[in-house]
Amino acid sequence: MKLRILYHGNCFDGVSSAAIFTKFYRSTMHADAEVAYTPTMHRAGNAFDPGQFDGDENAIVDFKYCADDRLTWWFDHHQSAFLSDEDEAHFNADTSGKKFLDIHSKSCAEFIARIAKEQYGFEDESLAELIEWAHIIDGALYESPAQCVELRSSALKLMQVIEGEKDPAFVERIIRTLTEMSLDEIVESPEIQARLDPILEQH
Repeated sequence: MKLRILYHGNCFDGVSSAAIFTKFYRSTMHADAEVAYTPTMHRAGNAFDPGQFDGDENAIVDFKYCADDRLTWWFDHHQSAFLSDEDEAHFNADTSGKKFLDIHSKSCAEFIARIAKEQYGFEDESLAELIEWAHIIDGALYESPAQCVELRSSALKLMQVIEGEKDPAFVERIIRTLTEMSLDEIVESPEIQARLDPILEQH
């Protein structure tokens, strides 16, 4: 069974959302699902290619809606969630109960975690730190300007790596490790450190 997840590329909230949805899906739907990831970027016209929806189930997290009948799951929190009135009408006509929008949520990661808990009874304490930081980063809910600028936390360091990484395969590895390891453990890994050192030096 294959699950394809399209997520907002080079975005801490998008990456976090993909990791959280992966863990939710495997815990509540198909434990043995093969999960594949595709980063999506904003572009003029249609943001999606037809061949991207190649899973037995397909999900979009932290990105615009797509009126494709192969889309199974959708989570977004942006006011610009719909590219057209037709897309919005398609969403409003959906009866699957698996497509969700909350423009008042500061992060998609928090939104997915909330829906997973309220509607499916899924909660994983190992994801709490990731959810909290995705909410802080995407909502710009920093304690102070210094907290953002000084990059002391593992989450903010990882954010810098994710935003600047040009290899989607490497970002995919980050998503997979976020389902298994803490932010501190990931940032301390040699692969992340190799990319982080020049970023911090320049910063």
